[in-house]
Amino acid sequence: MEIRSHRGSYVVHFESDRAATLARLQSRHTQSGRVHWVVDSRVAELHGEALAPALSGGSVLRITASEESKDLRRIPDFIGALVERGIRRDDRIVAIGGGIIQDIACFISSCLFRGVEWAYMPTTLLAQADSCIGSKSSINCGGVKNLVGTFTPPSRIAICPEFLTTLDESDVRSGIGEMLKVHAIAGPAEFAAISKELGHLAPGNPRLAHFIRRSLEIKKTFAESDEFDRGIRNLLNYGHSFGHAIEAATDFAVPHGIAVTMGMDLANWTAMRLGRIQEAEYARMREPLFRNSGPQLSARVPFDRFLDALSKDKKNTATQLALILPSTGMKIEKVLTTNDEAFREICRTWFDEARRAPL
Repeated sequence: MEIRSHRGSYVVHFESDRAATLARLQSRHTQSGRVHWVVDSRVAELHGEALAPALSGGSVLRITASEESKDLRRIPDFIGALVERGIRRDDRIVAIGGGIIQDIACFISSCLFRGVEWAYMPTTLLAQADSCIGSKSSINCGGVKNLVGTFTPPSRIAICPEFLTTLDESDVRSGIGEMLKVHAIAGPAEFAAISKELGHLAPGNPRLAHFIRRSLEIKKTFAESDEFDRGIRNLLNYGHSFGHAIEAATDFAVPHGIAVTMGMDLANWTAMRLGRIQEAEYARMREPLFRNSGPQLSARVPFDRFLDALSKDKKNTATQLALILPSTGMKIEKVLTTNDEAFREICRTWFDEARRAPL
């Protein structure tokens, strides 16, 4: 799959031979330059035998995949570690991990020497089905999630399903949450298609591979037409303003894609209460979203912390919230909503309903 970007096109390869893929990522188009591996430390533990031939003897930076690692205050440490390993401008960074490792590697590659080539091997379902394309890096700063970042496309992406076999259930559901989101944006028919397959979207099942590819095909149209996120690509933030606030309010105890699943349901609930959609339209999406959220819906999300985090979202102001909400026919749109007591009451009633919902 080819993705067009402001720096030229890059290709997403769907691979079956992980060892051969690692060897290709290690290779260079010129005689000069080295590869510097930026690897999720947990992935290095779980897949050490498979990674060893490529990583042994090379420049390897292992990073704990946590929101703390993705903080702007940590970036100089990682850059310093790469400099100590002798990185040069004509070298290549290869990131192996999920979205956090992607954000860190992409951000560093855009800043170090004003630009170092980077490639990516995503290892989580969320990264393989969603975040790997689109050129974005997002870094936390000052206690605010994803406050700073850049647009720096990779030179290539390699998707290997073998990495998914070690994911736990919450990581799988986190990835499915983003897949549900992008299919919802594509329209009711696409959302219905993936919703019917929820029981089959497990690592090793060919249906999962099909929907990973389909999710990227849908996102590709938004990323190519609005690479710098100034217009239609904003729709990909469906569920994210609410989801990011849920993450922050729970100190990231709720995984990102599950928080987005919850955020989509809250967005739909808000749209229903504002008269933008009918109750039947809300109910049709509620069941698959609740199925994917699972027991996370009973989490005690501190409501005041949720509202505080929502007000700090970079898309919002003190009095106005820029939300992505559905309208009649479940067409997803960007809407400006007043951040007043009526809006806060809509959110409060959703949390009350969610906590009482059968799981």
